[in-house]
Amino acid sequence: MTGTLLALEGLTKAYPGVVANEDVSFDIGRGEIHALLGENGAGKSTLVKTIYGLVKPDRGRMLLNGKPFEPAEPRAARAAGVAMVFQHFSLFDALTVAENIALGMEDPPKTRDLARRIREVSETYGLPLEPFRMVGDLSAGERQRVEIIRCLLQDPKLLIMDEPTSVLTPQEVKILFETLRKLSAEGTAILYISHKLEEIRALCETATILRLGRNVGTCDPRETSAREMAELMVGGTLHVPERETSEAGEILLRIEALSAPSPRAFGTALKDISLEVRRGEVLGIGGVAGNGQDELLAALSGEMRVKPGMILFEGKDVGPEGPNLRRALGLLAAPEERNGHAAAPEMSLTENAALTGTVREGLTRHGFFDWGKSRKFAQSVIERFDVRTPGPENTAMSLSGGNLQKFVIGREILQRPEVLVVNQPTWGVDASAAAAIRQALLDLAANGTAVVLISQDLDELMEISDRFAALNGGTLSPPRSARGLTVEEIGLMLGGAHDMEAAHV
Repeated sequence: MTGTLLALEGLTKAYPGVVANEDVSFDIGRGEIHALLGENGAGKSTLVKTIYGLVKPDRGRMLLNGKPFEPAEPRAARAAGVAMVFQHFSLFDALTVAENIALGMEDPPKTRDLARRIREVSETYGLPLEPFRMVGDLSAGERQRVEIIRCLLQDPKLLIMDEPTSVLTPQEVKILFETLRKLSAEGTAILYISHKLEEIRALCETATILRLGRNVGTCDPRETSAREMAELMVGGTLHVPERETSEAGEILLRIEALSAPSPRAFGTALKDISLEVRRGEVLGIGGVAGNGQDELLAALSGEMRVKPGMILFEGKDVGPEGPNLRRALGLLAAPEERNGHAAAPEMSLTENAALTGTVREGLTRHGFFDWGKSRKFAQSVIERFDVRTPGPENTAMSLSGGNLQKFVIGREILQRPEVLVVNQPTWGVDASAAAAIRQALLDLAANGTAVVLISQDLDELMEISDRFAALNGGTLSPPRSARGLTVEEIGLMLGGAHDMEAAHV
């Protein structure tokens, strides 16, 4: 394919206290797979929201097929041939695949005709879907297929994808890439946002790099190393996490035959989970989204109380206890969903710091919040974890996703936990921030904290875990040493091949 599909010329967008995009210009060619890279807060989200009609730029213009392109809303962008698959799925669990797809169409056809089109398009692009399955019963990978097929039914000229592989196994990533290459060969341009730089190198032809809202250059990912791209993003040398080798200490957390129903209608029940976590070790737990990660964290944090004898912290039975007592003892947790679960979006960072730091940081006096002390605690998190924000009085919702993630993880780490359970600690953060968070977790372990790392990022699991276990359908495989594990072996374990353990004992 030749010629420019979309041209961005001098796009600028400012918000109070921050310039999100400043004079950004670049072209996307027809059929091109074009990466958009940058640190958290670099302006990627604002830029793609501008293209999709969610944000109106202060200055600059866009040209689609050589004609002015000024979508006032997503409906106008879709009508012009621009589709977007968001990082967070917008699906209703209690509706079928066909019903969810129909909701995103301006004039949906009859259900029978729509179901036929869903089957045709999904099979054509190697993403088979059953139109009448309930979305709540689908895996994370299948849910993503729903979002993609919903876009493909619009016959887009440009498909924007935001962190599309964060919920996929290696096998599902391979299928997705085959689909995207097929779309590219047919003339659909793809704007691909991801922090997984090796994926960018494997898939994309061009990469535009944003830093502090400005376009700082382009490169050919196929000829540029992941480290070089990361250093272009941060404008400096990338730190690689390092850990001190030491023997694990005594058992701090013991789980014995943990079984519990999910509190959510379409959740995953936990089934007979047993494990031990020792002082100074990082236990990595991998799994494709929707296999019980949220339920396991809720059970360990105390949000979901379980029967006596199932969870022991330093020998004390904490299964029936809630989060406050567990936090007081030193068992802390950080959930996956940062906006609305780990943080209250409309509350300030000071208030959010106080939400979980009250007990261990002593943020109350005579039954009232000590706001001065809470503000200092929030400021220490901001400084220690390089959270990009004007100050602790800004709301959680004013931060980019990655910066909020740094704040949430930093808030728990600075409380000096005995055991820290984290779910997706580097989800949606850039390479530099991910390295900093992983180093902080390693430092915690080096100082004697037991870390339970629940993650879908296989590179992360292999980089910092001492032992690894796979979660599939609410069942946990026996933990094994992470040393020497391959991505292929982990991928099989995530798919439920737990019986392979015996061959590696």
